[in-house]
Amino acid sequence: MGYSCLMALDRDHVLRSAATLLTRKSTATMDEVARAAGISRATLHRHFAGRDALVRALEALGIEECEAALDAARLDEGPATDAVHRLVREIEPAAGLLAFLYTENQLFEGEVQNQGWTRLDDRIAALFRRGQQTGEFRIDLTPAWLTEALYGLLASAAWAVSEGRVARKDFTHMIVELLLGGARRREES
Repeated sequence: MGYSCLMALDRDHVLRSAATLLTRKSTATMDEVARAAGISRATLHRHFAGRDALVRALEALGIEECEAALDAARLDEGPATDAVHRLVREIEPAAGLLAFLYTENQLFEGEVQNQGWTRLDDRIAALFRRGQQTGEFRIDLTPAWLTEALYGLLASAAWAVSEGRVARKDFTHMIVELLLGGARRREES
């Protein structure tokens, strides 16, 4: 195995260790991140100059994992309600990381925002728009709002599961039932 391959492998391990730690303890220090990854602080700093660089790398990882989940969920197939269910199920492994990123304000302030968020928003909003066009979802709630509501529910459920207030097996059911319970179009009386 070449040196560059070893570096990439180490970087991925460090990122995943950091993601696991920070989803449980968002205030973890760089020393704690290094310990969790089983490396020295100096090694951590060779990979990431500081917390901001680490958070930006975690952002890229989170976006990549969400895009893979959206692909796996086949958002254009079948009824939109079924696609929402598949999406929540596929995105669950990344939900803890998303919940952490959701609280990192520097990612969403200023002009230097990762365009991956816009790609994710656009794809999810398109799913809700499709559900509105097929008559599955209410039209008085915008696709943008339904997308934000989904993110909020994913983050809340991830925190509740990590704190033991909710069983992991109930993650998808809770989110889908609450979101679709409010989003489904009802017959006018």
